Amino acid sequence: MERKIEFSGKPFHFIGIGGIGMSALAYVLAKRQLPVSGSDVRPNQITRRLESIGATIFNRQEASNLEIFRSLDQKEKGSDGAEQTANLPQVICSTAINKNNPEYKAAIELGCPIFHRSDVLAALIAEHYSIAVGGTHGKTTTSSMIGYMLLEAGLDPTIIVGGEVNAWEGNARVGQSQYLVAEADESDGSLVKHAPTIGIITNIELDHPDHYDSLDEVVDIFQKFANSCEVVVGSIDCETVRSQIQPTISYSLHPDTNADYYVTDIDYRADGTRALVWEQGKPLGVLNLQLLSRHNLSNALAAVAVGRHLGLEFGEIAKGLATFEGARRRFEFRGEVDGITFIDDYAHHPSEIRATLAAARLQAVPGSRVVAIFQPHRYSRTLTFLDEFATSFGHADLVVLTDIYSAGETNPGSVSGQTLADRVVQHHDHVYYQPSVEDMCEFLTNILIPGDLVLFLGAGNLNQVIPTLIAALRQPAQATS
Repeated sequence: MERKIEFSGKPFHFIGIGGIGMSALAYVLAKRQLPVSGSDVRPNQITRRLESIGATIFNRQEASNLEIFRSLDQKEKGSDGAEQTANLPQVICSTAINKNNPEYKAAIELGCPIFHRSDVLAALIAEHYSIAVGGTHGKTTTSSMIGYMLLEAGLDPTIIVGGEVNAWEGNARVGQSQYLVAEADESDGSLVKHAPTIGIITNIELDHPDHYDSLDEVVDIFQKFANSCEVVVGSIDCETVRSQIQPTISYSLHPDTNADYYVTDIDYRADGTRALVWEQGKPLGVLNLQLLSRHNLSNALAAVAVGRHLGLEFGEIAKGLATFEGARRRFEFRGEVDGITFIDDYAHHPSEIRATLAAARLQAVPGSRVVAIFQPHRYSRTLTFLDEFATSFGHADLVVLTDIYSAGETNPGSVSGQTLADRVVQHHDHVYYQPSVEDMCEFLTNILIPGDLVLFLGAGNLNQVIPTLIAALRQPAQATS
């Protein structure tokens, strides 16, 4: 008999609880007064937040973390004569946890029921009026927008997203209404487990060649997801969504697509975006966003479509979206020193880099430089999209590349940060390669000048250098003051 997630009081133990996806689920469960514990290799603000609401955190991944459950467990005979282990936790893992992990092996030995994190999300989605946002790009921003819109409209949603949002001080919040807004990840194929009331598909591209061999495989996953949704909201500006998904409710940035929701009179500015929104050929009103560029206007249109389907007036929708500031690591302002502005962005796919740099070009003061600093993420992605990465930095005046962040992948020896730099230099006049983050930090202190808009791009640990760099640039200024 297939085991199912239980929310009746049985404890949960997360192996790798500090991850952005795992921690959001752990937060929701802990706020529901369920026993939650978990481990991670190092403490961070996320694990400290979980501890503050009652979760037990182990700062190591060892078999001994489960000893408390071994000692508490009282094995009894069930009505069928089988041995029951009522106190053993439901052990939750992400794809990053392999079978050689000592904590995972201990859980197997104890007989704990083991689930993927997507199983927990699927169970939460099933018990709510759920809105799940899928797509290769824009999931975090779109799900955060929708969650914020519902929150501002007084609908008190539960929210589970893959980024931290200041409005709810983290990557999750627990509401008391029937509504749940969640980011649904396709990276490992687990998207097919979700059957939300409303499913959003922002776009479809190949982004995870470590899991998928072709775009066709990705399309298959999204088609199965779409078939499980009661209503599908999709961007028909993506040809693959338009031809392979055929959404119930469509949206587009172009009036001639005959989408259910589209925009005209678009004004992309340095301080935000403005557009007139149309619903099935009739004007709804003007939408003002703090977020930049066309990709964020598209994300906002998805939120408009969802809000209208839920019966919200456009005025309520527009008022909420107008004050949405975005999620962290999505064009996040990190500081300014001597006229040099620092931005942190999660962009790690060629399409995302192009979109983010286009937004940066809008914001940059005329005559100043856009400096793109990129840490490639995964050997498999870098190798698969080598040619696409090479041409994705067109909006930058200066490009600085560092070595590849492996994300646990084994180095195949066929690609490196230098390989990518050699390709980019064929399409860009000002490209520099600094092998380590430390080398890059020293290099930047010497090359950045007042007026530069500096973007740190990537899904790895590149952004950790930003405070160090800001401090280094401040020292000379302090010495002369």
